[in-house]
Amino acid sequence: MPFSHPLNVVILAAGKGTRMKSATPKVFHSAAGRSLLGWVLAAVDGLKPERLAVIVGPEAETVSAAELDERSTDFSIAVQHERKGTGHATMQATEALSGATGYTLVLYADTPLVTTEALRAFIQDTMDDKADVAMTVFETAEPGRYGRVILDAQGRPLEIVEAKDATPEQLSQTLCNGGLMLARNEVLFDLLGQTNDQNAAGEFYITDIVALARKANLRTRASMFDQTLLAGVNSRAELAAVEAVLQQRLRAAMMDGGVTMVAPETVTLCYDTEVGADTVIEPNVFFGPGVRVGAGCRLRAGSYFEGAEVGASVIVGPMARLREGTVLDDAVKVGNFVEIKKAHLAEGAKAPHLTYVGDADVGARANLGAGTITCNYDGVNKHRTVIGKGAFIGSNSALVAPVAIGDGALVGAGSTITEDVPADAIVTTRGTTKTKTAAAERYRDRLRTIKARKQAAERK
Repeated sequence: MPFSHPLNVVILAAGKGTRMKSATPKVFHSAAGRSLLGWVLAAVDGLKPERLAVIVGPEAETVSAAELDERSTDFSIAVQHERKGTGHATMQATEALSGATGYTLVLYADTPLVTTEALRAFIQDTMDDKADVAMTVFETAEPGRYGRVILDAQGRPLEIVEAKDATPEQLSQTLCNGGLMLARNEVLFDLLGQTNDQNAAGEFYITDIVALARKANLRTRASMFDQTLLAGVNSRAELAAVEAVLQQRLRAAMMDGGVTMVAPETVTLCYDTEVGADTVIEPNVFFGPGVRVGAGCRLRAGSYFEGAEVGASVIVGPMARLREGTVLDDAVKVGNFVEIKKAHLAEGAKAPHLTYVGDADVGARANLGAGTITCNYDGVNKHRTVIGKGAFIGSNSALVAPVAIGDGALVGAGSTITEDVPADAIVTTRGTTKTKTAAAERYRDRLRTIKARKQAAERK
């Protein structure tokens, strides 16, 4: 449902993130496979704003649209070359929002737990209240470094006092600033123009617009928020805490969709992981980006998935690795210690154990024995292996690409195949076998003598 007024959004993403101790700007650190900024952009995208401005620091000036994730809303990037506070950062969106009408939402790129639903409720309540300036607040028994919110007798904000500027009496308050600001667009930039840096940090605070709004007899509003949704990331420990919450959400949504997890707390999901109903995920399974799994599969313990498409009724693992470009059709079996990369296994194909399949097409119902390797790399280029329908590859075989194995062909165990094999053929390539009778014990005696001499020399 559209809002009663146009909506614009400013995302503040210029924070340096000193405590992260990283060369990567803080907002581009990832949680559940998506950058912190990406999570906020996804939440905002669901609001369908008229305009969207992302304010980044100079370190991220060359960030491309692709790095900011794809979304339906067009956005502009502005750079805060000097970090002079949140108010100054928001002012960098002046050009992008010039002439915009309606309301502008200002939020932070390091708050990945905020949801579209929570933002929508905040915006709708503010518009219904006809407030000029609105903010989110939360109660906590340990307000610490959070800005304190001072209310009037009617419960409307009078001002926000940053902790480092607060008096002892103000620090005793437990109502804190949640960080999200929403204001009529023309009001927002007019009030920001009146802020100054006369405070302990020497910065321009966006929070100062609340007191300025009251001074101008404008209507302010405070919306109570769940503190969890507003959690920011300023350190590696806080990033880990956010990751845990996101993983919990993703697991819950997946199980609600009909997926069984034997030990949910051990499964790591990505923001875009798709798994069909009646699939069972065993402990310690990891999903990277770009994984889709069909219905009725069994994903066994310790398996790793990234950039893979898996059909229905497929068994994978335990301890299997499906890399980017893997496509498994229905009823495929990939067993323990099998690695697959840029390969397509057709319906009913099997690679039960200890196999590497890279840059290959494997036909329906083909069977790859233990130790099969598609030798796809010659040191410079990658080459493709084609294995026909119903082919049988014996254990410990090496298929040197480019090579094709015909439908129904049989490759003997221990073979190294360097030429194409016709359909329904049997091929075996092994070295000449030499047998020395009654030689094994003599050989072991010689080894024991050598070992004894070595031990005697070490004792001297």
